[in-house]
Amino acid sequence: MPDFCAAYGCSNERSLKTRARGITFHLFPKTIRRQWELALRRDGFVASDRTLLCSEHFRTEDFDRTGQTVRLKVGVVPSIFNFPAHIQRLVATRSATTSRRAEDNLPLDLSKKVPQPDVGAAGERSLSCKRQATDHLYSLPACPKAVKAKLEEASARVRKLQREKSNALRREKRAKMNMTKIISNI
Repeated sequence: MPDFCAAYGCSNERSLKTRARGITFHLFPKTIRRQWELALRRDGFVASDRTLLCSEHFRTEDFDRTGQTVRLKVGVVPSIFNFPAHIQRLVATRSATTSRRAEDNLPLDLSKKVPQPDVGAAGERSLSCKRQATDHLYSLPACPKAVKAKLEEASARVRKLQREKSNALRREKRAKMNMTKIISNI
């Protein structure tokens, strides 16, 4: 029997084609199964022991890629979905004039601390925008604060990857030097 992703509107099937694209499938964990079911926002949905979700519904930092197999970190809840408008949750915004004025006067200097997004019950992020607009990794949020936070997040990831690259290059150089010493001693 074929295995499909249980998320609304997702048609990913476990196959060689999806595996080649780097998509992995994950069973619903028994400990936080209810949280995953709520995150899917499907009325009356109850996950079985064989129900799966594909990796496209998790953030990259939710994965543990240290071993041979790709695993989810403990306690992770899926948070990336492409819900239609009638299922999307509205996020409350401040309506007071002074609150809006205070938000307008926030500095846009990227070197200052960026307001951290609120994380909801299902792991959703919101920064006082009217609708959650980050259903896909390639889309930009509608709110300027969310764009700024997403930019900071991406910049931090780039810095981390550059550090990892330079460390890997140094390890490679040390390994080459050690190998040349071993070969010359033989």
